[in-house]
Order: sequence, then C-alpha cells, then structure tokens
Amino acid sequence: MEQAVAAPMCTRVLADFGARIIKVENPNGGDFARDYDDVVNGPDGLAAHFVWANRGKESVTLNLKSPAGMDILHRLLDRADALVSNLAPGSTARLGLSPADLAVSHPNVIPVEIDGYGPGGPISHKRAYDLLVQAEGGSCAVTGYPNMPAKPGPAMADFTTGLYAALSILALLFARNRREGPAPAVALSLFDVLTDVMGYQLTYTQHTGVDQQPLGMSSPAVAPYGVYPTGDGQTVVLGTTNDREWQRLAREIIDRPDLADDPRLATNSGRCAHREILDDAIGKWCAQHDLAYIQTVADDAGIGNSRYNVPSEVIEHPHLKARDRWRTVDTEKGPITALLPPPVIAGYDPPMGAVPGLGQHTDAVLVELGLDRDEIADLREQGAIGPAYRL
Repeated sequence: MEQAVAAPMCTRVLADFGARIIKVENPNGGDFARDYDDVVNGPDGLAAHFVWANRGKESVTLNLKSPAGMDILHRLLDRADALVSNLAPGSTARLGLSPADLAVSHPNVIPVEIDGYGPGGPISHKRAYDLLVQAEGGSCAVTGYPNMPAKPGPAMADFTTGLYAALSILALLFARNRREGPAPAVALSLFDVLTDVMGYQLTYTQHTGVDQQPLGMSSPAVAPYGVYPTGDGQTVVLGTTNDREWQRLAREIIDRPDLADDPRLATNSGRCAHREILDDAIGKWCAQHDLAYIQTVADDAGIGNSRYNVPSEVIEHPHLKARDRWRTVDTEKGPITALLPPPVIAGYDPPMGAVPGLGQHTDAVLVELGLDRDEIADLREQGAIGPAYRL
C-alpha cells in the first residue's frame, strides 16, 4: 500500500530481485505519483516518477473503506511475505493493519511502515516529502554554495529509505526459519535515513563545532577536488584523495613543483585551507588544454577525473551502451527503455517487468483468489474494487 517514491522504490527493488509485488491502489486515482506529469510516451502519457519506481508490479484496486475490499486484502495477506506501506501516520492502525494487528491476524507477514519522522518526537505529525526532509535533516545546507543552499537533485531521502526497507525485508526473510513467534515489524522514517546519509557532515560538526559550507561541485573534505573549464569549452572534474596523488598532480600534470614543495600544501588539511591557490593553478592549466588531453594525462598519472554531463548526455553515454545497460520495459502507453538495476548477479537476468496501469491486474488476482466472474462483477457493483481495466 504505497505512494510517491520511498515505498514504491522498496518494492521495485524487490521486484528486480524476482519478488512478486501486488500494488494495492485506491480505485479513485491510485498512487498519486501517477499524476505528477505526463511526459513518458506522451502527450497524455505516464509520469516519469511513477514509471521509474513501479516496473514489475501488479496493480489491484481495492476500496479499503469497504468491508469487501478489506476482506480481499486479508486474503492477499494470507499469501504474503510482507506488507509495505507509506500511508499517513496512523492509517494502518485505523484499517486494523498495524504491526500489532498483523501479529495476530497474519503473524508470518513482515509489517514494513515508512513514514516521515518516526513516532515519539515533536515533529512526528508533520507531512514529510523528500525536499522537506532534506531541509530538516541538513543535506540542503551542505549542497549548493555559501548562503545559497540547494536541494540535491535526486530524491535521496526517498530512494535510500526504499533501499533500507528492501534490505530489512530480505534480512528478515533470510532469518525466518530461525525465528519463533510473529514476524518482527520494521519501522523506517525518511528523517532517520537522511540523517544517517549525513554521517560525515554530522560527525565533523560534532567534533569541531563548525558547520561546513557547501562548495558547489567541490568538497570541504578534500582538496584539490572540483570542476574546471577546459580549453575546448567543456568541463572536467579533477580530484585527489591523498598526498601522493597531490604530488603527482602538481609535478607530472600541471608542472608546478613549487606547489608540490610548498609546506602549506603538504597535507590535505593544508590544501583545504588554501584551496584557492590550487584551484587557480589547476584552472589555468585546464583552460590551456582540451578535455581529451586532460583526461588522458590524468589517467596516465592515476589521477581521478571525469567529464561533467547533463542528463541528456548520460542517456547517450557510451559506457552505458558498451555495457548493454538499457532494456525495454512495457507500459500501457507502449514500450520504453530503462536501465538495468545496479547489481550484476552472475546467472541472473532481472525480469524488468511492465509498469502497471491502474487496476490492470485486479480481475486476474481475484480469479487467483478463487472468485468467479459474477462475484467480481458484484464487488465492482458494491464499489469494493475499481472499474474494469481498459487500455
């Protein structure tokens, strides 16, 4: 019972590993992420967020305010390993589906509840979307530039919470045969996950009292490390992570032995304190050479480097093409291409199942539960399930 990104990403990851995912949706519109936009195979297409987070699932529409709809849900739970939800706080309890309820009615089902801030705190009641949590948890303050904070582009709080939820389910399933009693409940909040992601910054500030300022496409933790325009109008990212790399960069690439010998720059902390000297020298050198030359020289010297790309360039990235990372995924608006999931597992080909239309699998799943055509029609007449699916 999921919506938006966090819980759908959890179940999409599980689907990529071969799990059967039944997405229970409200007949009145379903997952509201379906309506974020309509850019996929548009006009009047599908929403990009929804397509990204919902492949490989079956959509069943149930009116959970209807006793008949709840009865169907319980029949599904009789066969389920886990119930994943990210509804508003208290919603599962009002439906009689809290972890305590499930421990009695469906003790083998792992209850996984995802919320914004976790119970028991002064902001537990608040709405929590990815941006709101990133602002509350500090990631916006360490992104952007001084006095110009920014939200990190990807939905980090949502995405990482989904990953933690999937990992929790897999861990509990692995331990299931060694357990007595009901399945343990899993509670995850976006805020707790995001503050964990902020581990380096929080640890640094705890022990220094200093709130590090964001440096755009650089890092307050290491120097030199940043972006530099090249002589052919592109942008290169160069970085060092230790003193030996710095020495190679200074002596072998930019030909500045004076900087390599400068005692102020001998350690990373010193280089961070004087990063403007480094950025000036590296920037001037990069401006005299084209990107291909810079990357070749940096690779030969063992110095980390990359090309700055925008999304349209990533889509056409030769590294993705050479490694056959794109696959075709079906949708109700026609086929699309999508990237394979990151884990490459020997002998396993991810199913890359279709993105479901709203209620597309309702009838098939009900037949599987033993209902006949007349019973399904009666449920539809009662409003316990959504309208018959039409492409």
